[in-house]
Amino acid sequence: MSRRILVLAHTGRRNAIIASQEACTRLIDLGLQPVMRPDELADVQKEYGTRAASAEVLGDGVHLGDIELVMVLGGDGTILRAAELVREADIPLLGVNLGHVGFLAESERADLEETVRWVADRSYTVEERTTIEVLVLLGGTVLERSWALNEAAVEKANRERMIEVVMEVDGRPVSSFGCDGVVLATPTGSTAYAFSAGGPVVWPGVEALLMVPISAHALFAKPLVVAPSSVLAVELLSRTHAAGVLWCDGRRSIELPPGARIEVRRSEHPVRLARTRQTPFSERLVRKFELPIQGWRGPVKPQGTVAP
Repeated sequence: MSRRILVLAHTGRRNAIIASQEACTRLIDLGLQPVMRPDELADVQKEYGTRAASAEVLGDGVHLGDIELVMVLGGDGTILRAAELVREADIPLLGVNLGHVGFLAESERADLEETVRWVADRSYTVEERTTIEVLVLLGGTVLERSWALNEAAVEKANRERMIEVVMEVDGRPVSSFGCDGVVLATPTGSTAYAFSAGGPVVWPGVEALLMVPISAHALFAKPLVVAPSSVLAVELLSRTHAAGVLWCDGRRSIELPPGARIEVRRSEHPVRLARTRQTPFSERLVRKFELPIQGWRGPVKPQGTVAP
């Protein structure tokens, strides 16, 4: 049986449809079997007609257990959508950036042909990224359960009114204040919402969780970096009668009544990302954020060392 590669794309954009057609065609040329979701395949077939590449349909005799790898064509949002699909199936994701920053993506659009070849040759490694389990409680009753790869963000529901919260680490209160919200993030999410809220950039290899207040009205409202075994919590104080909303990866929302408690802990189910290059994270950071590095000379070589 041919090796099956799931091609997942944001086919609401024409450049993603074109990239999907190219990826499927090249996979077939290299002896692999592309698979697509039915709605996305229909978009490609609508664009290309009889010239559309022959892909199998996920769910039509093909299941996630048959998939070797997912090629994600799009930006970080598309990769997060793919993570929702395959997280518990233990399938690695390889992102090809068609968006703007694309921090989670491994390759750029111009590298698509080479990326497909790497997939065919299995020239990639797989790294595990921490995810978080999210629990919403009210008076000891569990209202909702969710998860996130980047972050769980507790935010005010009404623009005109702050929420008052208590931040807690490992069952002990740390600080209370009014704010626009609190971001509870993974190292992967440290370059996403938490970064915009003033949190630190945390290297993916660091095992940690982050808690970053958003626009806090307080003297002490600094970002916190805690152990991966810690349990983080945010309580919405009921005295203000202000409701909130919880966003997981900016994709799944949960309404938070006054008095709600949000608990976050490290999940047992990581997301697996395929890597085709052993690029240092610092280099990725510079490239994605276009950081200025002019004037860098590199490490000073000891005297007597012959330059290569």
